[in-house]
Amino acid sequence: MTPTEAVAESGERQILVMGQPMAKLPDDLYIPPDALQVFLEAFEGPLDLLLYLIKRNNMDILNVQVAVITEQYMQYVELMESGQFELAAEYLVMAATLAEIKSRMLLPRVSEDEDEEEDPRAELIRRLQEYERFKKAAEDIDQLPRMTRDLHQASAVPPDLEQERPHPEVDLKEIMLAMGEILRRSEMYVSHQVEQEALSTRERMSEVLSMLTSERFTPFVALFRLEEGKLGVVVTFMAVMELIKESLIELIQNEPFGPIHVKARID
Repeated sequence: MTPTEAVAESGERQILVMGQPMAKLPDDLYIPPDALQVFLEAFEGPLDLLLYLIKRNNMDILNVQVAVITEQYMQYVELMESGQFELAAEYLVMAATLAEIKSRMLLPRVSEDEDEEEDPRAELIRRLQEYERFKKAAEDIDQLPRMTRDLHQASAVPPDLEQERPHPEVDLKEIMLAMGEILRRSEMYVSHQVEQEALSTRERMSEVLSMLTSERFTPFVALFRLEEGKLGVVVTFMAVMELIKESLIELIQNEPFGPIHVKARID
């Protein structure tokens, strides 16, 4: 039956060209030999092709109709050869195996003892079942989330939060106010006894340094001994000022009008 006769016989389906039904193909219609290209599914080997043919024919893998499968398998091999595809040697080996199984199944049984012989298809069925299990396992593994394909690991560098807090500078007015408070408190220990003066600014500088460390702060008022009176307070204050001048100690005040602290300076 020609394509024109098939269209005419169907009656229900018509080919329309520019809105007009076409009853016959044009006489000058030319179809090149290579115009029709058949794209086949890619198979990973002869077992994959056999498994595809078995599923397409709705066969039980334990009861494969070798004659049907062999015929379709050979059609595929011939199609590959006609399409000038490079045919792998394993496809030809499988074709020979199918031909052998087909011929063994066509041979008549001579005696009843041969009923106990192994089915010629047994080895092929075992290989197909094993291949099917591995293929299913590979497909299941491929469905699992995969790093860099479905999952992307996030990475971030935390910001550097270590910030050094500079110590506030101490104004000279604050020192004088603290000194005035200490002098007022020292008046409570005024003594009218006449004693030999034994206070030295240099010695008091050494005593103040021995009271200070570079690891902790000492209250400024703790450097003064009120029982020495005004003279002792003045000598201690002069010693502190000399130590500041020589950069041996530093004063710290965390807030305005707050207490003043002292610590030894680290060179």
